[in-house]
Amino acid sequence: MSDLRTPLARARGLGSARDGLHHWWAQRLTAIALIPLVVWFAISLVMLSGADYDIARAWIGSPLVMVLLILTIAVGLHHGQLGLQVVIEDYVHGDGWKLALIVAVRFVAVVFGLAAIVAILRIGFGG
Repeated sequence: MSDLRTPLARARGLGSARDGLHHWWAQRLTAIALIPLVVWFAISLVMLSGADYDIARAWIGSPLVMVLLILTIAVGLHHGQLGLQVVIEDYVHGDGWKLALIVAVRFVAVVFGLAAIVAILRIGFGG
């Protein structure tokens, strides 16, 4: 059966235009969220330089610090995953490879995020 729709009608809802605006906003919002988080983390590392293990462990054990560390890691990994997805979509031309790489990047981000969160919680709660 022949398709009598115009090329524009066939293209609607397909390709990057489908969720491109959401992706763009997510990248911008995660970038903005990372500014204060990374500044806080960098200042904290400078203040902790030379501290011994017990002081660093007590610092991580603070509820506010645990939340901020988890936010920094989660937002940072999500931002990185979004950026890598754009690179993959722009420069990988085979649809199979493109999908496999995007899934792999998301999988790695989730695994690293969960591992980091578990580590923070274990250190924070004395495990």
